[in-house]
Amino acid sequence: MQGLGELEGAVMDVLWQSTEPMTVREVLAELNNTRDLAYTTVMTVLDNLHKKGWVERELHNRAYLYVPAEAREAAAARAMRELLESSGDPEAVLLHFAQSASEDETAVLRRGLRRRSRR
Repeated sequence: MQGLGELEGAVMDVLWQSTEPMTVREVLAELNNTRDLAYTTVMTVLDNLHKKGWVERELHNRAYLYVPAEAREAAAARAMRELLESSGDPEAVLLHFAQSASEDETAVLRRGLRRRSRR
């Protein structure tokens, strides 16, 4: 995800896959299935993600519970919007993207545009 480091992205993946708010220890346990990270490392990453607005947290007893600030799809759409706006020529970027889209992607875009026009 644009704007996230590799470990931040991995933490967000864990949070997006969860159906419940998670503690640092729970996120650490998930990440340590494939890595060997320290508690303080994950705590720092979650704190940074909170400061950047990627996660929300609530104090429960003596531990924070973390949830994504937005769904993965919304975050990806926001990142795409930011990329378009920073490109210097959003129209050209959109046209290049549309020309490179697969048949399935084109069908999805058409459905989305039809829904938008009905609003």
